[in-house]
Amino acid sequence: MAARESSYLSWTIALAVAVIVADQVTKWLILDLMQPPRVIEITGFFNLVLAFNRGVAFSFLASDLSWKPYLLAGIAILVSIALTVWVARQKDKLLALAGGAIVGGALGNAIDRFTQPGVVDFIDFHAMGYHWPAFNVADSFIVCGVVVLVWDGLFNGPNQRKITTEVKSE
Repeated sequence: MAARESSYLSWTIALAVAVIVADQVTKWLILDLMQPPRVIEITGFFNLVLAFNRGVAFSFLASDLSWKPYLLAGIAILVSIALTVWVARQKDKLLALAGGAIVGGALGNAIDRFTQPGVVDFIDFHAMGYHWPAFNVADSFIVCGVVVLVWDGLFNGPNQRKITTEVKSE
C-alpha cells in the first residue's frame, strides 16, 4: 500500500511541474508578443491582454509596497508545502491531481512575483460589455483543483463514505 500512496504523491508533483511549465511558457509567449495596453481580439467574447496583478484574486490587496510580492509569494510557497504534505497522506488519485493543480498554479504565480512587476494575467473573457477579470493558466488550474477538493469534501468526504458504507451494509 505504501508504494501506491507514494505514486499518488508523484502524480501531484508531476502535475505541479507540468502546470508550472505550461504557465510560465504561456506567460513568456504573451510577454514576448504584447506590451501594455495592447489588446488582441480573438473572438467576440475572448481577448488576449497583458495585465500585471500586484494583489491576489481579482487584484484584492493590490499595492506597490516593496515587501508585498515576497510576502504573497511566501504565503503561496507555504500553502503549497502544506497542501503537498496533506496530499501525501491521501489515498485518492483525484485528490492528488487536484493538489498538483493547485500547487503548480500557486508556484507558477509565485515565480511571477519574483520575476515580473506582478502576476502576469492575459486571458480576458467578456460578454455584453462586462469583462471577467483577466487571469492566466495557473489561475485556471488553481480553480479546477479547488473545485475538485470542494466537490470531494461535500460528496465524497469521510462522513459521506461512512454513510454510504452503512447504507450498503443494511
